[in-house]
Amino acid sequence: MKVEIDENSGFCFGVVNAITKAEEELQHGRLYCIGDIVHNSLEVERLKQLGLSTIDHNEFARLNACRVLFRAHGEPPSSYELAKKNGIEVIDASCPVVLNLQKKIREAYEEVRANGGQIVIYGKRGHAEVNGLVAQTNDEALIIEQEEDLKSIDFSRPIILFSQTTKSLDGFKRVVELVKESARASVVVNDTICRKVANRIPQLKDFAARHDVILFVSGEKSSNGKQLFEVCREVNSRTYFVQGVKDLRDEMFDKAGSVGISGATSTPRWVMEEIKEELEAKS
Repeated sequence: MKVEIDENSGFCFGVVNAITKAEEELQHGRLYCIGDIVHNSLEVERLKQLGLSTIDHNEFARLNACRVLFRAHGEPPSSYELAKKNGIEVIDASCPVVLNLQKKIREAYEEVRANGGQIVIYGKRGHAEVNGLVAQTNDEALIIEQEEDLKSIDFSRPIILFSQTTKSLDGFKRVVELVKESARASVVVNDTICRKVANRIPQLKDFAARHDVILFVSGEKSSNGKQLFEVCREVNSRTYFVQGVKDLRDEMFDKAGSVGISGATSTPRWVMEEIKEELEAKS
């Protein structure tokens, strides 16, 4: 049985940067991180063993004179203010793409305050990146997660539209189309989807079509993982969602001549390598 790892899968630049910074800082002692550094329980556990403590915002508010890593998703302005007030050293691993988007939204918010417009963000409500984006607008931005949410928009007022960096490009195009159809004032569209994520879809479709079985490796918390798993399954019905070696079942590979292993932008390469080694040892 031939086993191939998708060379386009695995950590994006933002996640690589965050994990590299965490590993470097952990050599100098204890380090906290607000939320899971990556949506993958195996990688979170690996870094925990090195001394990384995952905390929430309530725990962060009680800390003093320590070091806290801001993960790739970015943080709202209030986190920076609190860190300064409590003498916390910030290890800022926010993805540059996310930081640039925060800046754009902050500038757009100043514009709409002057003309009575509104900021609309296509994204997942409650997602850490989206929370940081909405915070740039004094929590006034409207979040569009699905088409029914469009009813919250006042189409008589100007609209400036953005997207969470990891959302589906096709989904964003659909939202843009629907907003423009209903708008009775100006609409400014900012395509802020990260192309590292968006470009994965055509690549992944080709990869999924080349193999008898696809193992899509991802943590259960990963939105990107769920989205890309569905992309695989649409092309190849023998696609299985697994988190690691423990999820492998012999029946998955019945009469399979080739197995493709792919993963989310939050999936560590070492987990995919582990799965490949396990399959090659059995075949």
